[in-house]
Amino acid sequence: MTRIQGWAAPGPKQKLKLMSLDSGELGAEEVEIIVEHCGICHSDLSMINNDWGISIYPIIPGHEAVGRISAIGTAVKGLIIGQRVGVGWNSGSCMHCQQCVTGQHNLCSQVLPTIAGGHRGGFADRMRAHWVWVIPLPEQLDISSVGPLLCGGVTVFAPLMNLNIKPTDHIGIVGIGGLGHLGLKFANAWGCEVTAFTTSASKIDEAKGFGAHHVISSYDSASILKAANSLDLLLVTINKPLDWATLLKTLKPNGRMHVVGAVLEPMPIPAIELIFGQKSVSGSPTGSPSALATMLEFAARHHITPQVEHFPMNQVNDALAHLAAGKARYRIVLDADF
Repeated sequence: MTRIQGWAAPGPKQKLKLMSLDSGELGAEEVEIIVEHCGICHSDLSMINNDWGISIYPIIPGHEAVGRISAIGTAVKGLIIGQRVGVGWNSGSCMHCQQCVTGQHNLCSQVLPTIAGGHRGGFADRMRAHWVWVIPLPEQLDISSVGPLLCGGVTVFAPLMNLNIKPTDHIGIVGIGGLGHLGLKFANAWGCEVTAFTTSASKIDEAKGFGAHHVISSYDSASILKAANSLDLLLVTINKPLDWATLLKTLKPNGRMHVVGAVLEPMPIPAIELIFGQKSVSGSPTGSPSALATMLEFAARHHITPQVEHFPMNQVNDALAHLAAGKARYRIVLDADF
């Protein structure tokens, strides 16, 4: 039996408190990790606030955790104690369904999110996950900033692989925040011509620094229409409603608008725009263990790292308030200080 120290929300929209919780016996296929750093994602806020109606309290958030393996179960394969690893949005899956056996573990109907279903996340001194979801980290990556790649990074990287995006394609990234700034970096390194859509004029120069060749205001329909019929893929990373009908006009025939931001409001999509342009709208969650490993290898090769701000973990409530206020530029990482 192991007791963990973690920053937990006792109830919806409550500040996190340091708690000592029993994590039980280590399972045969489980890995225990000493957390060194853990990124904060907007999904952590959503789970703390129970925005999706699935939170179980007390909840220890944190699903962009990196650290060293401190213990392994008897059936764990390919990992060793002391190895530096990371855990993202998911910590387990059934391992026997069609999705799992074909490498699409993230689409398993029994997938276990790291901070849902009573599982305890990375705002703690230790955490656990099934060994398949524990991803070894390339040595070239900066351990202190790699965390956000494990959720935000793979969320924007996986569509480049899964949608067969070519280096000659033209990609638009909607929203230059925690997800979007990584989308710009990955799309540029993929070889694409990249257009950033942002609501903030203050981010224009930064967007170009992240890899955008063009920057357009996503609140200005006239500016959006100047990019009509120019994009093969429009990757939506925000969770707020926009002028979707006008944004669809930026797509070429056979173009796709792909949503990875959790837009909670219904999205009005004009069918006529889809029909005559043979366009499509789709979405995806984060990524499989294989996608995570591939993304990390690609990031190491192309020197892609998130732009992060650091807070000690004991200032987690200040860090969450900073994120909620929209002040993060562009991801926040908590440094363990237990």
